[in-house]
Amino acid sequence: MRRDVFQAIADPTRREILDRIAHQSLNLNSVAEQFEISRPAISKHIKILTECGLIVIRQQGRERFCEARLQKLNEVSKWIEQHRVFWSSKLDALESFLNKPEMQTRKSSGKRTAIKVKKKSSGK
Repeated sequence: MRRDVFQAIADPTRREILDRIAHQSLNLNSVAEQFEISRPAISKHIKILTECGLIVIRQQGRERFCEARLQKLNEVSKWIEQHRVFWSSKLDALESFLNKPEMQTRKSSGKRTAIKVKKKSSGK
């Protein structure tokens, strides 16, 4: 199964794991001890985060440590920025429309009136 960073951060437990190992690398037992779910469940979350490239497992002696690789979160940041720009422009246009004088008159009168929309002529 192909996994991506969006799938990895969709789960709150995985986000919490990322948050904890972002500050310091932790061995697998230390990660598992911080959650009230089974060790196999934590292992599955770690596997998904590894497959998505958000963490790496480093062997140090007999211990395996999880280290965060948060550069992959830039994909999420770019996606959010694209949508922020899109929705900001749409909401700005709505605000401009609602602040037009004729809309202000309708608001102050308290009347609910239908807004007539002029159809564009097809030119045929």
